[in-house]
Amino acid sequence: MAFSTKFAGLAEAFSDYKEARFVVLPVPYEKTTSYGKGTINGPEAIIDASRFMELYDEELKANTAESGIATLKPLVVDDAPEVLTEELRKSCAKILRDGKFPVVLGGEHTISLGVLLAVKESFKDVTVLQFDAHADLRDEYGGSKYSHACVMGRIREHVPAVQVGIRSYSDDEVEKVERERKNIFIASEMHERDCVKDIISRLGKNVYVTFDVDAFDPSIMPSTGTPEPGGLGWYDVLRILREVSNKRNIVGFDAVELAPNPSVKAPDYMIARLIYRVMGYVNQEYLSRKNVSVKK
Repeated sequence: MAFSTKFAGLAEAFSDYKEARFVVLPVPYEKTTSYGKGTINGPEAIIDASRFMELYDEELKANTAESGIATLKPLVVDDAPEVLTEELRKSCAKILRDGKFPVVLGGEHTISLGVLLAVKESFKDVTVLQFDAHADLRDEYGGSKYSHACVMGRIREHVPAVQVGIRSYSDDEVEKVERERKNIFIASEMHERDCVKDIISRLGKNVYVTFDVDAFDPSIMPSTGTPEPGGLGWYDVLRILREVSNKRNIVGFDAVELAPNPSVKAPDYMIARLIYRVMGYVNQEYLSRKNVSVKK
């Protein structure tokens, strides 16, 4: 599998790996999804949609692409999740050793563990910030401990996690959710009170953000395997991410579980914009020192 374009459709001068601050790694992996399928096509849809974004960011009043966004060839692993996890760990460890910021595009949520393991090798005091409709705290699902439904269970074995937008979990997960309740922000409660300061207070110095697109309400994000009602809005998410970026050090990001619908392009474009905005939040100080022109 090979994609025909680079994130944001950037010219070589702004997508060269050596000079880029951000590195996009597509991971079209789908082995354990349990309802709607199609996440294998998510990375390509995001990259394709990103070509149509304006590179000037109206909120940040800056052009994030000036700092360089390299796009790697897709990491294609047609094997068990355990194998994928190790391959991703190695790929992301190199990106981090090279002083780059990894942006990983799924594929199913299983991918996040491998990225987190690489981040943990490079940074101390790491917390995972998960945006998601589902707790993903099962110990095993479908015969695998590495299923997408178990990813936060595995991640919590390595680092603390704060889970945001949660509104669906199984009988088997109830005890775990109650035990970790101070670090799990239920979507209905988030609609009733301002939780941003509480979310940030639970985070360590360095934050790895994993964003399952079903954190968004299905009215704006229908293109996902299990679209749960009562989700977050665009500005809800941006406010949290903006404040996290201001108060903590975001060290990596993934976007997962987009199952694109060829007839409905808005969700693909929204996730491309979200990724670009996160890059901008991470990059604000750097951009303030730059004054170059970017052309697609």
